[in-house]
Amino acid sequence: MTKTVYILNGPNLNLLGQREPEIYGAETLDDVAVACADTAKTAGLTCRFLQSNWEGQLIDWIHEARDAAAGIIINPAALTHTSVAILDALNSFDGPVIEVHISQVHKREAFRHHSYVSQRADAVMAGFGTHGYLLALRHMQHLLA
Repeated sequence: MTKTVYILNGPNLNLLGQREPEIYGAETLDDVAVACADTAKTAGLTCRFLQSNWEGQLIDWIHEARDAAAGIIINPAALTHTSVAILDALNSFDGPVIEVHISQVHKREAFRHHSYVSQRADAVMAGFGTHGYLLALRHMQHLLA
């Protein structure tokens, strides 16, 4: 039986490929979802790829993952820097958590240098572009082996 990984995406990532392509690239979130599904299959995993602009929806999916997923990959977007609630929800999840950021957040504005999610994450991918999701899946495969 394959293990399921939730891939959660926060606010404004639905605009990927349209919003600030000089920072985030030209790929859409649908493109990333397809690439993740292919990589997950190759890694012997399945993925549930989700996006919401609502903090509470992300928290509900983290709670759902407690029973339905072996691991979580999360790009909380701007909620990275503000959401203790997402941190608390992730702390209730027993499996591995990998934080992903498309841009290299430490080369950007100072407020982006702090992540609540990193306090729970087992690994952080930042600055790899959308390829960071695929790297995270490969690392998740290793963590779940």
